[in-house]
Amino acid sequence: MRNDTARGALLAALACVLVGGSFTANSVLSDYPYAGGQFLRYGLAFALLAPVAGRDGARRVRALGAGQWGRLALLSAVGMVGFNLAVLAAERGAEPAVPGVFVGCAPVVVAVLVPLLDGRRPRPAVLQGAALVAVGAFTVQGWGRTDAAGIAFSLCALGGEVGFAVLAVPVLRPLGPLTLSATVCAVAAVEAALVGAVADGGAWLRLPGLAEGAALLWQAVVVTVVGFVCWYRGMQRLGAERATLFSGLIPVAAACTAPLVGTGSYGPAQAVGSALVGAGVALGSGTLSTLGARRHAASSRACSPQPPAHQNQTPGAARPELRGAAGSSHNTEPPPAPHPPASTHPPAGP
Repeated sequence: MRNDTARGALLAALACVLVGGSFTANSVLSDYPYAGGQFLRYGLAFALLAPVAGRDGARRVRALGAGQWGRLALLSAVGMVGFNLAVLAAERGAEPAVPGVFVGCAPVVVAVLVPLLDGRRPRPAVLQGAALVAVGAFTVQGWGRTDAAGIAFSLCALGGEVGFAVLAVPVLRPLGPLTLSATVCAVAAVEAALVGAVADGGAWLRLPGLAEGAALLWQAVVVTVVGFVCWYRGMQRLGAERATLFSGLIPVAAACTAPLVGTGSYGPAQAVGSALVGAGVALGSGTLSTLGARRHAASSRACSPQPPAHQNQTPGAARPELRGAAGSSHNTEPPPAPHPPASTHPPAGP
């Protein structure tokens, strides 16, 4: 269980860092048709994931019911195509920090919503960690100029981020992380093509330039293929409410990579916000308790007295040469009975 928590934390953290680092690629695609870019990204990701899923993945997909297919369609529409569209629409009337702040509140919403859907109370540690993550994300990004439309679309982006985690929970078990990633990418590619055909007509898809092609390739291979599989494997080990805490690493990764391309700076506010996000993730995900349990187990093993080698021998046992002498035909005397132990109580442990 502790190993699953640690591995899940690493996988979820890697997925969110990859997403945060991809914001520089998004700036290169600002002039590329939105629907066409989503179609190429998710279509290429599906083409890479489907052969890896193989026959087992095809068998899992064929076993899905109509309700599960509806959930997958909603997950792709809300958490993937719709989320990206909402972010782009929000940035038309608001600075990028505004939708980022709203999306940073997703851990709080998921920490409350998932337990309520399961009929249980929210975990206090997860709620406290989610609050720290939200405050840290706000500190990293700050606040910016916005209007009513910017706030409305930012709320839609928040709903997409929450839906990406919550809607995946019932289909993650039957499909598994790999097949789920491949399936939602296929559905999202179809949905993006439909959106492009309706909204942009024949101009929804064009041949990308060199920089645009490199950005799309990065988003498809690294952010989608690697990121989605890591994310769903992390969610499989941690659960949706704890895994969503790591989404606070997205603005932190974006703030860390922005100076590399000259689109931002990393100052004291970003450092403080990053520390708050890290503290919230560690508190809510259980990694602090896991590390504490490991250290306690290691110190207990180091302090435990090791019994001498001769105490491991059973009573009456002797060296091989003595056993041979006792078993010879010249020795008819039975071996002496072993002395009883001084006490029948086990020695007190540390």
